Parts: sequence; C-alpha cells; structure tokens
Amino acid sequence: MSDVAPSISMATSGPPVLVQRLIDFQPSGRSRLGKLLGFTIASTGSYVPEQVVTNDDLASLGCDSEWIVQRTGIRERRKAADDQATSDLAYEASIDCLKKAGVAPSEVDLVVVATMTPDHLTPSTACHLQRRLGCRAPAFDVNAACAGFMYAMTTAAQFVVSGLSKKALVVGSEIMSRTIDPSDPKTYPLFGDGAGAALLVPAPTQGPQASGLLAYTLGAEGCGGEMLCIPGGGSRLPITADNVDSGLQYLRMEGRSVFKWAVRVVEDSCTDVLGYCGVHPSRLAQIILHQANIRIIDAAVSDFGVDRSSVFVNLDRFGNTSAASIPLAIDEAIAQGKIQRNDLVLLCGFGAGLSWGTGVMRW
Repeated sequence: MSDVAPSISMATSGPPVLVQRLIDFQPSGRSRLGKLLGFTIASTGSYVPEQVVTNDDLASLGCDSEWIVQRTGIRERRKAADDQATSDLAYEASIDCLKKAGVAPSEVDLVVVATMTPDHLTPSTACHLQRRLGCRAPAFDVNAACAGFMYAMTTAAQFVVSGLSKKALVVGSEIMSRTIDPSDPKTYPLFGDGAGAALLVPAPTQGPQASGLLAYTLGAEGCGGEMLCIPGGGSRLPITADNVDSGLQYLRMEGRSVFKWAVRVVEDSCTDVLGYCGVHPSRLAQIILHQANIRIIDAAVSDFGVDRSSVFVNLDRFGNTSAASIPLAIDEAIAQGKIQRNDLVLLCGFGAGLSWGTGVMRW
C-alpha cells in the first residue's frame, strides 16, 4: 500500500513529533518457541463494572451504532464508576477467583497484574492489590497492553514451575475508558473496562496428565510501537497543560495498520505453536483470542477449518478490555462448560508494543 498517515514518532532522543510514515508494516521475524509444563489454572474469576454503555448511548458523540457493529462486532461495553480504579476491579476479580478455588487470600504467595492503566505510575497496581488482599507476597505489574495477560501468566508460571510459588495470582485489569479521547468517534467505542484473574498452582510435568503450556511464544516488534501508543505522560513527554490541551494523554491508533499486523501475527503465531506441539486445530476445545475486533478473529481463524463454536467471542458485550480480555473470556468459557480439565485451549493476545503472546495449554 502507498497510503500514508501521521503518527507519533518515538524513535528520536527528544520529544515525539508528528511525522509522515508509510502505514505498511514489515515484520521482523518470528519468535522463539518453547514449552512450559508443571502448572495449571486452578480457578478463574472476573469482574466488570455495573454501567453498561451501548452503541446507541454513544450516538451523542457522533458514533454510528451500525458502523461500530459492522466494523468491530461490538454492541456494548462496561464503564468503571468515577470512584473505581484499576486495582478495585482487580480486587473484585481476584476475590471471585479465590472463592472458586477455596483458597484464602493469605495463601497467595505471588501477585502479578497485567495492566496498561495502572492506578499510579508508582507504586504498582499489584502492590495495591496485595495490600487489599492481605497476602504476604511479592507483587509487580506487567505492561504488555493487550498481550499483557499472556506475558503475566508465563512469567508467573516460571515461578510456579521452579518451586518459588505455590499459589500465584495473575490478574488482567484495565480501565480503558479513561485512556481514549471521547471526541474520537472511531476509537472511543472500541474499548471497555473490566478485570479477569487466574490462580496458578503446581501440576504434573510428565505423562498424559501433564498440564501447562505445550507450546508458547512471546514476541515484540517495537519498530511498530508508534502505531498504538499514548504519547504523553511518561519521561519522554511529561504531562503539561499544553500537552493535555493537545490530547496527548489519550491513546492514538493507526487502525488500518494495526489490523493488518494483528491478522498476520495471530495467524503466524497460532500456526507456529500448533505445529511445535503437534496439535491439529480440530483437537482444540476452545480458541480464545484477544477480543479486539471480530474481523481480526474471523480472519485469523478462517484457515484453521475449525467449528465456529470453538472460537470464543464476548467482545460484543465487553469491547476491547486490553489485558483483561483473555482472562474474562476464559472465565466465561469455563462457566459455560466449554473448557474442562485436560482440554486443549489455544490462547493468543496481541496489541501495543507491538507485542504478542500465544500458547497451546492443556488445562
């Protein structure tokens, strides 16, 4: 394509500047594959705010309801209350998760929170969550945006597999509604707020009952980072009154470029992990992709030849909840009986960075 679009350049030593850049993005190669056995997800939990925002509710902002559905598949999303922060959503999802497992918060010995919308730049949202839970545990955040849960889960799993953790709590929590410019009718409708949690515990590493990631890959193509970024608020471009007036505190996205990249990276990474562990798509109980756009999901799985019922979708009700997307979907799929113990599940998160995490998991 020869189209050009303005974007924020983050490659300079000074403040970002508006530049003209080709919106075609060239891949930098595939990432290393591996397996990670010896853990399982003992339970999951989720929480979404009470307020439902429908497409019709956004009409006053200049958003066309049918355009949103046709282009994304989203019909509604949730919005956090003014007095709710990301750690509040994470806490509710965590309590839900721990109750299902019959585990007291004091038993948790590791807390990892995936988020791009932390309560504060510091301390971490995970530390806020650890304090509220009352557990004695190391706690830290992972920021890989929409790939965040996959990054956080594989990180926590390393602790479990090595014996350093027996009950690791992994949470994806986001309040995306506060990162999007309400005057942007093409981006504002895409995102919603929510949280999902998973409790990781040790599991067998050998034989047919071996649980964990039969194959996984994590990757990043940082040269495309400006395609999906919040330019203001960090050390590169601290917030000032002028920057706020310019809207630099809001997420900027080159939709066409991100769409093309996402379809390519989902297809490639899913094909790679399935090939690595020798699993045919027909053996998958569920395919759970980051809930960003129904067209991305449809395009990515069109060549797999799987029954559409095995591709889990809830973005029509929640929109894009970034790092909360995959754990929210997992929790719903389990509640609906679509994931059982020993099932094979394909997971894939992708987004800003540009980054991705994909794996085949035996439950």
